[in-house]
Amino acid sequence: MLKYILVAVITSVMILFVVRDDTFSGEPLKLGLSIPQSGIMKAVGSAVFSGANAYFLYANQNNLLGTTKIELIVYDDKYEPELTLENVKKLIAKNVFAFFGLVGTPTVNKVLPIIKSEKIPLIASFTGASFLRVKGSNTIINFRSSYKEEIDSAVEYLRNKKDVSRFAVFYQNDAYGEEGFVSLLYSLNERGLKLSGEGTYKRNTLSIRHAFHEIKSAKPEAVLMIGAYKANALFIKTAKKDPVFKNTFFCNISFGDADEMIKELNYNTDNLFFSQVMPNYKKSSKPVILEYKKLMKKHFPKQPLGFISLEAFLAAKSVVKALKSIDGAITRQKFLKELTHLPKNILDGVPIEYKNTQLHNRVYLFAYKDSHFIEVSH
Repeated sequence: MLKYILVAVITSVMILFVVRDDTFSGEPLKLGLSIPQSGIMKAVGSAVFSGANAYFLYANQNNLLGTTKIELIVYDDKYEPELTLENVKKLIAKNVFAFFGLVGTPTVNKVLPIIKSEKIPLIASFTGASFLRVKGSNTIINFRSSYKEEIDSAVEYLRNKKDVSRFAVFYQNDAYGEEGFVSLLYSLNERGLKLSGEGTYKRNTLSIRHAFHEIKSAKPEAVLMIGAYKANALFIKTAKKDPVFKNTFFCNISFGDADEMIKELNYNTDNLFFSQVMPNYKKSSKPVILEYKKLMKKHFPKQPLGFISLEAFLAAKSVVKALKSIDGAITRQKFLKELTHLPKNILDGVPIEYKNTQLHNRVYLFAYKDSHFIEVSH
């Protein structure tokens, strides 16, 4: 008899645990963030946090989810994968509803197995990595377009509009850089071109000297920059002092943080292009971008506006819209379903459509002139 009582008790506890793990109504919805809050990449982490929290604070203060509030739990990983893993384990122990806005390809790559095994949603990571865009990854939803799409768009523009045939690549020596390197090779091959030169540097450093000389020897007409903003900017500043690069085009993908780069370059942006996955946040009358500016000014007045904080803001608004659409108790499964079925016009001016594991499937290319980002036709 005791045996059956024990079995019944254990079964009841297991059922209770499953229900608690899967039903989140009536309690704070904890979103876990592991982002660089210090170190060489802290500006990116600050932009992700402020952009997202500007909307989450608005949602909480205006009771957009009724009595349910969103709580951000944030840990600093300094853009180092081992720290990201430690942080994710701590966040899992806190029973986070979902992971949101994790920054970086090598960091996300490190923690993806444990997040998948726990079946916790991974939403709007700040990376265009291909391993997050695999069919069947039902708990992973990206907001942004992929690095492959960005790089192909940049190559198309440089080849067709600038008649570039000699491409080189400066890239970070890790999973992020390798993503860009492979994507560039594929894009060039599709156009019957070969890579003319390459150079790498170590993550979280500014050790670009060897890469600079390797790429200089190739005498490229264009250099794709698959790095962090400080390293990319240092490479470009060094190149602009060398006559070999006098007419060379430099193109940075979105992770390079265009807003921080132009500051690092002291606004010397000739022959410089920026691939982005967000529309122009400065010159726009789109209602959602006006809302972004208003809420950033209210909640984070000292945080500069930028493409990265806009991306986080739009992703956060998508999360709230999906949660608000849930009928009955909030569960992860319902949340994921609603997030993938959001109406195209839900973001008031920035169209979305869930496909290829992504919500916003656009790539933009900008130049920077006269204190403005100017979209170029491609």
